[in-house]
Amino acid sequence: MQSRIPRQSAGEQGGRRPDGTGHGARAGAELASVVSAARRRAVRDGDRHVDTAHLLHSLLECDPEARAVLGEGPHLARLLGYLVQRSIGYGLRWQSTVEDSGAVPVVAEAAGLSPLAAAAMEYAGERAARRGGGRARGVDLLAAIVVDPQARAVEVLDRAGIDPRAVFARAAEQAGPNP
Repeated sequence: MQSRIPRQSAGEQGGRRPDGTGHGARAGAELASVVSAARRRAVRDGDRHVDTAHLLHSLLECDPEARAVLGEGPHLARLLGYLVQRSIGYGLRWQSTVEDSGAVPVVAEAAGLSPLAAAAMEYAGERAARRGGGRARGVDLLAAIVVDPQARAVEVLDRAGIDPRAVFARAAEQAGPNP
């Protein structure tokens, strides 16, 4: 099956990293692996873009620190269940649409990311830069993907009985000071 997510050579990306994050030093290997896993998941699901729910699923798989923000127990199990079901029922209505609430400032779309996912990557990088120039971590991205109430990650969290505002607060606290 040919990927419907656009691929670009390094030259076409204007010097950006091929991982599609586009944030150079602000997004380290940790987030590059999250984005790569989310991209593979999007391809398997038949989606055109990596969205915030793909990023959430990959964070839960790849980043123990981000997973710890959500805690253990039945809510986490329900959340993972919704995310796994995405390709077999839940979330199929998203396949022909692009995740974009219009509530976030327009961000130059990173290759293969929905506008909200690209904005979340940008926000995670900005959080890391304000914290002192370190690389964005999974908890930065977790906080970023729950900022917009129209994000698919927020919808999935809501359905699983997890308050996205509480996730944002815990992720922001875990990430450290954010001036």
